[in-house]
Amino acid sequence: MDEVFKALADSSRRALLDRLHARNGQTLSDLCGGLAMTRQAVTKHLAILEAANLVATVKHGREKLHYLNPVPIHEIGERWIRKFERGRLAALGDLKRTLETRDE
Repeated sequence: MDEVFKALADSSRRALLDRLHARNGQTLSDLCGGLAMTRQAVTKHLAILEAANLVATVKHGREKLHYLNPVPIHEIGERWIRKFERGRLAALGDLKRTLETRDE
């Protein structure tokens, strides 16, 4: 998970993931379009995202298509976020029951 957190720590990499979320299966040229980064910088960011398993690539003829892999982000949600939600949801449920019984 350290590689995933490292990859997500950079706003440029998050922007690339957002672009892939909006339209999956983009080439390097597609991903570079409209960004204030060089092609080499985008390539380096994509390499970090691939190493973290956040991006998968598929060769399609002469093109290399990049796809978002949401599984590592989901695992972070399960491991780090959900456990903090449980307490809050339980507290909200208790509050709801208390308010409903008070109104009766």
